[in-house]
Amino acid sequence: MADNKVIDINMHFLPTDLFTNEEVLNGFLYSAPITMGLKAYRGKTPDGAKDQIVLATEDGKDILNYVEGDYTLETKLRAMDEVGVDIALLRMPVWQEWLPLDMCKIVNDQAAEMCRQSEGRLYANAVLPPWGRKEDIYELERCLGDLGMVGVQFACCYGDKFLDDELFKPYLKVLNDKKVPCAIHHTPGQNSFGNFADYTPLRRELGRIHVQATAVGREVYSGMFDEFPDLKFIHTMFGGNWFALKDLLAPHVSVKKKEAMNRLATNVDREAYDRYLANNIYFDMTHPMSWSKDQLELAVKTCGADHLLLGSSFPVFYEWMARSVGSVKALDVTQEEKDLMLGGNAAKLFNL
Repeated sequence: MADNKVIDINMHFLPTDLFTNEEVLNGFLYSAPITMGLKAYRGKTPDGAKDQIVLATEDGKDILNYVEGDYTLETKLRAMDEVGVDIALLRMPVWQEWLPLDMCKIVNDQAAEMCRQSEGRLYANAVLPPWGRKEDIYELERCLGDLGMVGVQFACCYGDKFLDDELFKPYLKVLNDKKVPCAIHHTPGQNSFGNFADYTPLRRELGRIHVQATAVGREVYSGMFDEFPDLKFIHTMFGGNWFALKDLLAPHVSVKKKEAMNRLATNVDREAYDRYLANNIYFDMTHPMSWSKDQLELAVKTCGADHLLLGSSFPVFYEWMARSVGSVKALDVTQEEKDLMLGGNAAKLFNL
């Protein structure tokens, strides 16, 4: 069905009644970590024209904001038609780190209904607490079976706990056994690093790259994929520019002279390191137009076109979707490689 189609694996979804249903609105606002120095509130956009939901620091620095009207089915389909995207996969933008199960069920129901109304243009990833409790697994099975969802989504970390932590093993075991692909989204938690907070590009871009690179590195060096060999993790932001970090962060062995001290000792050798990256880690290109042509081609060379998937983060910034398909098409790589990045990999991983 998805042969030669352009597939955007990172289109943001919010409940359609988020701004009109008090239960849903409060479910979002009061699930945010407001006891950890953050505040979540409903306000107006700077021009006063629209409502928005804002997550901010106590001193007023915005971390994220959701604007009313940006997340409708009509807005999504119109943008897809304008830029040549055939299919998009829905996911919750960031807030999935905090949502309790009752709110996840509301999000899943509404995402499934939007997919149904899209007549084959949209598919969704299930939103779930990552604990693997009996009630969580019932919801997973409902999403994959009754609601027709094609994957699940995670935050790359929950507070200071990354996915290599023992805490997540019960859920990961189920996903591994069921061979469910996992979209691993970045998190605003990186805003706790004070050196990112003062400048928006550092906070929004470097902060998110930093936390994703940390996530990928921890997953690889933990050896968790020996226990869960069928997990497929698709990390946003190229996994934190992993195309530039792959060799730097690889295990190093001295071949010219025995070292007095191995300062880079690790329990994971190069064979295992490469195997995990080949079998288990994939990269959401997350608005590839934001990177240069040279950097995108380096990503193809280093990570492999078969490990890169188109993602726009629409509707955060319209330009990201509008120019990203063209950015991939303009690369000096083979047509086969372009086809994989633009949709072939997504069709295979998510069984479209």
